[in-house]
Amino acid sequence: MQDRQYVTDQKHGLSSESDVERISIDAYTVDRQLEKRLLWKFDLYILPMLSVMYLFNSIDKSNLGNAKTDGLTTDLHFKSNQYNILLSIFYVPLVLTGPPMNMLTKRFGAKFVLPIAMMIFGGMAMLSAACTNFGGIVTTRWFLGMAESGFYPGVIYYLTTFYKRNELAGRLSIFYAASEVAGAFTGLIAFGVFQIKSTLNGWQYLFLIEGGLTVLGGIVAIIILPKSAATAYFLDEEEKTLAYHRIAANSSTVVDSKFSFRQAIRVFKRDRLWPVYMIIGFCTGVPLFSVSNFLPQIVARLGYSTVKTNLYTVAPNVVGAFCVVYVAFSSDHFGDRSIHLASTLATTAAGFVVLACIDVTKHLGVGYFACFMLCAGGFITSPLLATWYNNNTPDENQRAILTPVMVATANSMGLVAANIFTEKSAPRYEMASIICACFGFAGSALALALGFWMKWDNSRRNKSQGVDLKAGDVPTTELKDGQKSEGWRWMGGVP
Repeated sequence: MQDRQYVTDQKHGLSSESDVERISIDAYTVDRQLEKRLLWKFDLYILPMLSVMYLFNSIDKSNLGNAKTDGLTTDLHFKSNQYNILLSIFYVPLVLTGPPMNMLTKRFGAKFVLPIAMMIFGGMAMLSAACTNFGGIVTTRWFLGMAESGFYPGVIYYLTTFYKRNELAGRLSIFYAASEVAGAFTGLIAFGVFQIKSTLNGWQYLFLIEGGLTVLGGIVAIIILPKSAATAYFLDEEEKTLAYHRIAANSSTVVDSKFSFRQAIRVFKRDRLWPVYMIIGFCTGVPLFSVSNFLPQIVARLGYSTVKTNLYTVAPNVVGAFCVVYVAFSSDHFGDRSIHLASTLATTAAGFVVLACIDVTKHLGVGYFACFMLCAGGFITSPLLATWYNNNTPDENQRAILTPVMVATANSMGLVAANIFTEKSAPRYEMASIICACFGFAGSALALALGFWMKWDNSRRNKSQGVDLKAGDVPTTELKDGQKSEGWRWMGGVP
C-alpha cells in the first residue's frame, strides 16, 4: 500500500480538548513509519486494557454455568426450570438498556462510562455471593444485565474512533478473544476454588473473587484509557495529527462529532441493510449464547466429575480464542467479512449436528472434538458481524445507535438459548443442538447471499460511473450522504 494524501473536510475542527490543528488536504501525506508507531501505541495502551475488561465482563456473565456444577441450584432451593428463568432474566435488561447505555458512551465518552459500568457489574457479581434464595440472585442478575448492556457495543464504537475500517476486525478480535479466554479462565478458577473447604460454598467464593477482580479492573481502566485518538495522552503532536487524519480518511464522516439523537436514528431510514444484519445477528446469537452459557453442561455429558468437567472446558476455549484472532486478521487481510462469517457459522452448526447425532457417552473423543468445533466457530461470528456493519456506517452518531441495537437484538437470542437447554432435555440436549445447528446454517447462507449482493452492487456502481473503485478508495469524509454518495462502495462483501 503506497502513501496517500488523506482528504478531510476543512469545515469541521478538532475537539476543543485537542491542540492538534487541521492540516491542508493537499499537504498531508502519511508517513508509514509514523503510522506503525502510532498503531503500536494504540495496541499497547488500549487493547490490553479493553481485553482485560471484557475478560471480566465475560466471566461475570458466564460463571453461572460453573456455579451450577458446584450446587448453586441446590443451595438456593431452585425448583423445576428456575435456572433457565435466571438465565433468561439477565437478557431482558441486556436487550432493553443497551441503546441508551451506548448513547451515554457517545455523550460522555467511553473512558468514563465503560469503567464505571465495569465496577457496577463487578459489584453485582459480588453481591450474588450473599444471595440465599432464587429472588435474591434474580435481582442481582437483573442489575448485572443492565450494567453490562452497553459494554460490548460501547467498546466496538470506541475502537472505531481509533482504528481504520480495514484494521477493525483484527483489533476487535483481540479484545473479543477475551471472552474465549474467560471460559478457560473461569474453568481454571472454578477448578481451584471448588476445592476450598470453608464455611462458604465454592460458588460463593467464585462470585466474590471474580467480582472483586472486576471492580479493581474498572478502577485501573478509568486511569489508563484515553478519551479519543486525537487527544490521547501517550501521543506526541505529530502522532495526534496523524491519528485524526486516519479516522477522517477511513472511518468517520466527521471525527469526534457531537452527539445528535436526530442524526443517529436516521440510520434506520438511510441504511437499507440493517434488517439483514439484524436477521444474521439472530442466527449468530442462538449458537453463540448456547456455547457461552452451556458449555460446562455440554462437557458434563462426557460423564466426568464436577472438578474435571470445569477443567475440560479450558482447552476448547483456548482453541476458540486462537481461532477468533486468526480468522479476524484473515478477514482484514482479504477484505472479506461474508465468507469468513459464513464458514465459522457453519463450523459451529456442524459441531451441534455431531452432538445431536451421537451418544457422547459411547464416543467420548468425537463428543469432545465437537466441543472444540463449537468454540472454534461460535465466538468469532459476533465480532465479524459487528465489524461488517460498522465498516458500512461511517457516521459516528449512526454507529453509536446502530451498534447497540444490533447487539441487543442478537443478545435477545440468549432468551432462546436459555430456554432450549432445559433440565428435561438433559443430558443429551438433542433438540437444543438441532435448533442451534439450524440457526447456524441459516445465518451462514444469509451471510453468503449478502456478500454476493454487495459484490454485485459495487460492480453495478462502477459500471454505471465508468470507474473501478473499491471500498477505501474514497475518504469517509466524502461519504456524508451515506449509501447515496457517488463514491460509496460496500465493504466486506465477497472479494
